[in-house]
Amino acid sequence: VSSSGDHHAAENMDCAAENDNRSKATGIPLSRKLCYAIGGMPYQMTSNAKGFFMQIFLLDVVKMGASYASIILFLGRAWDAVTDPMIGYAVSKSRRTRFGKLIPWIVFSMPFGVVSYIMLWYTPQDTMSPAFSFCWYFVWCCLFDTFMSCYHVPYSSLNMFLGGNDRDRDSATGYRMGMEVFATLAGAAIQGQIVGMYHAKRSQVCSMQNDTDVPAANHTASLSDTTENLQNTRKAYVTAALVIGFIYFMCCLVVFLGVKEQLAPLSKLDSINLPYLTGMKMVVCHIPYVKLVFGFLFASLAFQMAQGNFALFCTHAADMGGSFQHLVIILLTAATLSTPLWQTVLVKLGKKTTIFIGLFTYIPTLIIISLLRNSLPVFIIMSVLAGTSLSALYLLPWSMLPDVVDDFKVKNPSCQDLEPLFYSCYVFFNKFGGGVAVGISTLVLHFAGYKPGVCKHNSQVIFSLQMLFAPVPICLLLIGMVMFYFYPITEKRRQEIQTALKKAAFLKSCSVGLFQPLAVHSK
Repeated sequence: VSSSGDHHAAENMDCAAENDNRSKATGIPLSRKLCYAIGGMPYQMTSNAKGFFMQIFLLDVVKMGASYASIILFLGRAWDAVTDPMIGYAVSKSRRTRFGKLIPWIVFSMPFGVVSYIMLWYTPQDTMSPAFSFCWYFVWCCLFDTFMSCYHVPYSSLNMFLGGNDRDRDSATGYRMGMEVFATLAGAAIQGQIVGMYHAKRSQVCSMQNDTDVPAANHTASLSDTTENLQNTRKAYVTAALVIGFIYFMCCLVVFLGVKEQLAPLSKLDSINLPYLTGMKMVVCHIPYVKLVFGFLFASLAFQMAQGNFALFCTHAADMGGSFQHLVIILLTAATLSTPLWQTVLVKLGKKTTIFIGLFTYIPTLIIISLLRNSLPVFIIMSVLAGTSLSALYLLPWSMLPDVVDDFKVKNPSCQDLEPLFYSCYVFFNKFGGGVAVGISTLVLHFAGYKPGVCKHNSQVIFSLQMLFAPVPICLLLIGMVMFYFYPITEKRRQEIQTALKKAAFLKSCSVGLFQPLAVHSK
């Protein structure tokens, strides 16, 4: 029996080595990377459309009070953030089907997400009471965020189950982030170009009203056009939502047809047996994860605060109300084109160094934009630099997260299939940061005296927009960079983790192969 067991153990070791070499040779097919990357488009298109336009939509199109809008934006994001860990745990508890464990969640949540997104931008009545208006948009905001979490949490976890090694995963993450930045560009272009013409027309009307040389008859004519323009603006927002909803459906279809889940080292893609609180405690007590999450939280908070106030800043503080949608497209185009650059720098210098370079670029950009008024050429140049930095925020933290999950698996080999919890908590802090950024911004504008639909605001509102666009995000960004400085997984540590993972997977395959022939010969 011993001789036979040694013989079979040797065969299994050879087989495991052969499988490892085959995995290195094949990696992740390009078609699978592309299909996986396309699946990230719906989340970015919808979230950035909300990020850039939801605040100005509620304030200037729906004519909602700033206090009600701040509650919707903050509580909506808070609800979205709270549901993420719960959905992550539900995904972890679900069992594997013939379509996989994660992909069914993506497919079945899609129709509900599409419908709720369209209803979020629909205005049911021309004139609504504050209570009805608040309830309508708050309910649809919470419903959409819930269904999008059911899509995005399993989708982001899918990165760990594409096959290949860590370099293949980083490559797939690069494709995904490049496609997500492009989706951000596409979403802003669709939303911006469809609704931007009506915002530009409103800016022209405001200019006429503020121009003392314009005859009174022209003032009356411009005011008579305001109601019609408002109706057209509301229809334009619904049209943009329908287009984005259709793209959402097509991207989900591509993921379903083009991505098959693959087992990862020390993972079974099966239901976990840990209670919810126990699993959450293990995740949030993992030190590298905590430092990465808080670095990502503050950096994301900085970018989202600047992003959420960009439209209002351009419209009311920088006299660029007719051009902000074009600046958004320039910014996101630069972000899309610079993603391969950051992927190359990442490989050369390492992830930790690269993220410092990318985030630091954002600081002088915000300072220059906040100090200028009505200077389109300078705004274009700064938008390009801001887009380059935004690309680094998209790529680097999401590329670092799989390293943290691998580090946890090496240190806790008995705890398997917790990847959805890691990713859901990561998404939680990102969304929570966005909710805090938008909620605080809108609340500050409320106390500064912001009045919906007014063309010219007082000096306190202008000063608040300038502070919310540059000084506050810069302080938050510096805090995030400090957290990234203490992030412990360097390139050397990352290589050690991958070596330990391969060893653990090798020993596991050997032990399974060894005991099976021993049992046969015992009989």
